[in-house]
Amino acid sequence: MSDLTYLNWPFFDDAHRKFADELTAWAKAEIAPLENEDHSTLGALDKSFKGIIKKLGESGWLKYTIPRAYGGALETFDVRHMALARSILGYHSGLADFGFAMQGLGSGSITLFGSDDLKKRYLPDVGTGKRTAAFAISEPQSGSDVASMTTTAKLDGNHYVLNGVKTWISNAGIADQYVLFARTGDAPGSKGLSAFVIEADNPGLKVSERINVIAPHPLGTLTLSDCRVPTSNMLGHSGDGFKVAMTTLDIFRTTVGGAALGFARRALDEGIDRAQSREAFGKKIGDFQIIQTKIGEMALKIDASALLVFRSAWVKDTQGIRVTRESSMAKLYSTESAQEVIDEAVQIFGGMGVVSGVTVERLYREIRALRIYEGTSEIQKLVIASQTMAN
Repeated sequence: MSDLTYLNWPFFDDAHRKFADELTAWAKAEIAPLENEDHSTLGALDKSFKGIIKKLGESGWLKYTIPRAYGGALETFDVRHMALARSILGYHSGLADFGFAMQGLGSGSITLFGSDDLKKRYLPDVGTGKRTAAFAISEPQSGSDVASMTTTAKLDGNHYVLNGVKTWISNAGIADQYVLFARTGDAPGSKGLSAFVIEADNPGLKVSERINVIAPHPLGTLTLSDCRVPTSNMLGHSGDGFKVAMTTLDIFRTTVGGAALGFARRALDEGIDRAQSREAFGKKIGDFQIIQTKIGEMALKIDASALLVFRSAWVKDTQGIRVTRESSMAKLYSTESAQEVIDEAVQIFGGMGVVSGVTVERLYREIRALRIYEGTSEIQKLVIASQTMAN
């Protein structure tokens, strides 16, 4: 990673800089060599992903996704550490970034709203990589429109009985437990949702489909058929589901921007290397002003993205307030800009840029999903507008 000057910005302290230096060195040694692993089959993908989770857990990096009271590295969530981690891991491997992110997102609701018993039961093993976490909210007809969710949870004694379908679920088929959202019917719309922790081997829960997407990610569909879940596995209270989801996403949305930043930085470095080595018309293509302007625009977008991402993380960490507006701005701008930066890198590479297996081609596929998951770019614009007009 050629440019590390952002670590000197006032958003960070020495602990963040030490963390970034150590994780960068570790990722170069442990994750970079895995870049060309075979992901052509679901079996190969699952094996690779589980191996990465194991590495992250054994080396202590997953401890930054859970609080110290349950085996974590820090007292509570530090969004700057998590955004830095996703940026550094994303620079080397989209799959490594994805693994780190899902351990945080999939357990974050337990950290924020779970009972002490649930925290003790799940968080320590998430922090060591012994358990893989997942977050199940999307449905075939309910993506951005969370309030239209149709999966039901009906109270039956000391259990809830769940029926419905969840899809586009990250880690489906790999996860040991899911934070899953269903309609308990306490009120219409978003106020009638609740959140539960469900074991992957719970009777009535099955992975009904594995989904192949353009970049290697373990993704699938869950079907719930009279799936009985203890009332003690509810997060918060009945009807708190929307609050649980939005509070969790409010924290982790900023880190999506961190991942996009890592992808974009890698694309810039690859583009510079290509510009300095490729010759055309008798000289290095980097000597042509048209290429130099591309590099300049790429660098500008990366720094602007970093400012938005780490501002959002800093506000959350130091002021402890909701950062709905800031996190939406960070995710929107950084993911959209990363797509543009990567596209320019592909252009600098020319025909080689669209050859399967070339780094910029991989990045071109990997960035696309970030503009959709955890709130599409269109939804982020609406959130930003709503928050701005309310001030």
